[in-house]
Amino acid sequence: MIDEVTEADAEAIAGLYNPYVLNSRVTFEIDPVTTAGMAQRIRSVTPSYPWIAWKEEGQLLGYAYLARFRSRAAYDHVAESSVYLHPEATGKGIGTALYRQLLELAPGYGISRIIGVIALPNEGSERFHATLGFSRAGVLEGVGCKFGELIDTLGAPFALNSDS
Repeated sequence: MIDEVTEADAEAIAGLYNPYVLNSRVTFEIDPVTTAGMAQRIRSVTPSYPWIAWKEEGQLLGYAYLARFRSRAAYDHVAESSVYLHPEATGKGIGTALYRQLLELAPGYGISRIIGVIALPNEGSERFHATLGFSRAGVLEGVGCKFGELIDTLGAPFALNSDS
């Protein structure tokens, strides 16, 4: 059910993601992403970070990936996490399974810290991240602006080991 994402998944991923872009504050993206744009993202992320998807009977029900947190070399061991689910897939453990797989894959990519960045308010995402071991680190007030509103974000870090 969990598989690595390839460029062939770009259309399905864009189709799953774009309703979040258009109708929610969980992503600060404003414009829908084209299939070509998503394929480019996949090409740029997958050489350095894991991007995985949950599929059932050929249908994409969710995906999750890690990506560069910051561009400075001192952050090379840190990644930002993202997960998106088809509305019919929520509450079935798919997001948890995807995130657990990312946590297992991360050390193989040289990642020892993962940051979940949560647009607030979002109690469900905060609970989800806490259940997986992410801690509440701090709120950045008004850093996003979408639908004419300033939006706060919560940084929720996860340490894969205590030695790094």
